Parts: sequence; C-alpha cells; structure tokens
Amino acid sequence: MSGRSTLKRLDWLTILLYLVLVAFGWVNIYSTTLTEEAHSIFDFSTRYGKQLFFIGVSLVGAVIILSLESNFFERFSSVFYIACIVLLVGLFLFGKTIAGATSWYDLGFFNLQPSEFAKLATALAMAKYLSDIQTDIRRGKDQLYAILIILIPVILIVPQPDPGSALIYFSLFFVLFREGLSLRYLGFAFVLILLFVSTLKFGVVWVCIGLGVLTSLFFFFKKDSYKIAKLPLILFLVVSVLISLSVNFVFNEVFEQRHRDRFSLWLSLEEDPVKLEKIKKTIGYNTYQAEKAIESGGFLGKGFLEGTRTKGDFVPEQHTDYIFSSVGEEWGFVGTAFIIIIFTVFFLRLVQLAERQKRDFSRMYGYGIISILLVHYFVNVGMVIGLLPTVGIPLPFFSYGGSGLIFFTAMLFVLLKLDASRLKEL
Repeated sequence: MSGRSTLKRLDWLTILLYLVLVAFGWVNIYSTTLTEEAHSIFDFSTRYGKQLFFIGVSLVGAVIILSLESNFFERFSSVFYIACIVLLVGLFLFGKTIAGATSWYDLGFFNLQPSEFAKLATALAMAKYLSDIQTDIRRGKDQLYAILIILIPVILIVPQPDPGSALIYFSLFFVLFREGLSLRYLGFAFVLILLFVSTLKFGVVWVCIGLGVLTSLFFFFKKDSYKIAKLPLILFLVVSVLISLSVNFVFNEVFEQRHRDRFSLWLSLEEDPVKLEKIKKTIGYNTYQAEKAIESGGFLGKGFLEGTRTKGDFVPEQHTDYIFSSVGEEWGFVGTAFIIIIFTVFFLRLVQLAERQKRDFSRMYGYGIISILLVHYFVNVGMVIGLLPTVGIPLPFFSYGGSGLIFFTAMLFVLLKLDASRLKEL
C-alpha cells in the first residue's frame, strides 16, 4: 500500500485523541517538574524536556510503523517475542536498579524498560498463535500454549521485582475469552478474588456463613434442578471454604509486610487508629497526598502552575504514577472529567477498530492492546483516588517515561496500520 493511500485510510479520530492525551500529559509533566532554574521547554536536562524528546521519538517511530507492510508484524511476531524474552532474562545480568526494581537497561540518556516492549511483543505473539488455522482455543492443549505465552514474561518480571508490570499481562486473558475460551475460567478467577478480599475484610466465619446462605437460597429457588446441581454445587462450596481457610496463611506467611500494609490500608483492616494512621503516613502516603491534591482542586481547579501541593512536592512521583492528581489540583473536576471522557471515547473507538478488522490476527491484536491500555488506565486512576491498592503502573500516553510512551505509541500505530490495510485484505 502506498504512503498516500495509507494516510487516507488512517483513522484520524484515534490519532487526534492520542495527540490530545499526549499533549495534555506533557503539560502536566511540565507543571509537576518545573523548577525556578529552568527556562526553555527544550532543556533536555529537565524531565519535561526529556518527555518532549520522547514524544518526538514516538512520532518518528509511528511514521516508521506506518511505512512498513502490514504483514510485517504478523510475520515477525515470534521474533519480537523471543527478543523480548532475551531482554528480560538479560536484566538479571545487566539490569539497572531504580526504586528497588532491576527493570531497566542504562543506555546513557535513556533507560530502556524491556517489560514495555514485551507487552507489545506478547500481544503480537498471542494474536499470531490464536489466529493460526490449527489453533482451537477450546482445546486444552491450545489453551495451555496460549497461557504460557502470557506467563513466561510474567515469570521473568515478578522477580525484578515489578509486580505492577506483571499484573498487566494478565489483561491478555480477555483476548482469550473474546475468542472463545470458556467464561468459567473468568468466573473462577472472580470468585477467587472475591473470596480472598472478603475473607480478609470479614473473616473466615462470616464468609462461610455467607456461602452457606447462598447455597441454601440456590436450592430453594432451583428445586427442579436440585439433583442435577447438587454435586457440582457441593464441590464448589467445599473448594470455596478451603480457599477461604487458606487466605490468612497466604496473607501472613506468603505476603511481605509492605503487601500486608497496603491491603490493611485499602480494606481498613487495622482496627488500631494510631497504627492505621501510621500506615497512611508511610505505605499510603502517596495515595493520601494524591487524594488531598485532587480534593483541593475543587470544580475548576487552582489553575495551570498554581497547584500548591504540586509545586510543594507533596505527592511523590507525581510526574509518573500519580500524574492524575496534578490534573485534579490544577484543572479541577472539569479537567479530570475531560480526561476521563477522552479516554472513554478513545477506548470505544479502539473497540470499533478491532471489530471491523477482516483478519483474525488484526482483530485479536486489537483486543490485546485494548486490554493492556484499559487495565493500565483503570488501575492507575483507581490507585490515585484510593479505590485500588498502590501499584506502580503509569497512565498511558500521560505519565512521564520514555519506554512507556514509545511502546504505547507503537502498540497503537501497529493497530492503525493494520486497520488502514484492512480493505486491501478483502
């Protein structure tokens, strides 16, 4: 496909939404990192200057992606995946440790985080495997191979340790469900999480009572299917009780103290108000200050460069994981609502792009990056406003960071290239 033809077929609405997010993100990075000594926005010794450079690199990369043949990504998906595995393994030998995690390669001016590249490579590899004519996701063997594609990067990322990045890879399971994997697996995962959280919050006794009540209600309203449902329901009840009984052991013996503190803060498990306040000021300090910053912004915000908590460095890492708090303080409810609307329209548009693909590979890849970006968005915003435990996950296209912006951009423009080529593939 010629360059001119590609430009005509590009989805410019998606590109516009992308540019709005990147631009507004940079404005907030500028606000959170501006110092009295800095003058030029092109001062590459500053974080906002570096981010401007990363934006330029990302746009150049987008142009390169659009200039490639659309089948390039499917053809070399396995190569990309193997390369990302090699890079992740190499971190154990040559990685640079930042904030306690050995997740980067030091390239001088730029620290490369291969887990970001691995997200793109894993989405491509997953789409390639699932779109193979011999793959049937309903078969146990094919399910195992698909799950291994996801788990191998996770196994290499968790020991860095970087559990936040590892969590994102599990979002790719939504692609499997979209392509026919039984929803029973999703139901089991949901029940497992619900049992774990409920047991921590209410205790084993109350959870077991609740399970007993639910089972009794099911038998009461489903009398006709009693004989059919009796065995699997009893089995479900027994397994659920065993899981609930194991929660305290996992929480106290497997989790580290920092993990226990984060759950204690999130679920308000600590009954001692003095100790709970201490946890808020240590483990929960970032979230506490982020909430206060958003709250102080009110409806219209304090104005650009007028955020007192932002300028006073009250919120640690505000230019990265907690950048949404700067939006709340300086732009207020109006600004945060605007960003949420832009992200919502952006994700809905990506779903439209994925659904209109003519090739299985393109559709599956589309849903892969939608899952990755969507989980990034929900976890980051949920963490900042205190709805979710603290996890180090950036806001896509918004937070400071070269690796994240470059590879988020690459993910998006690979889909845009595939979409621009879809009519040619009829």
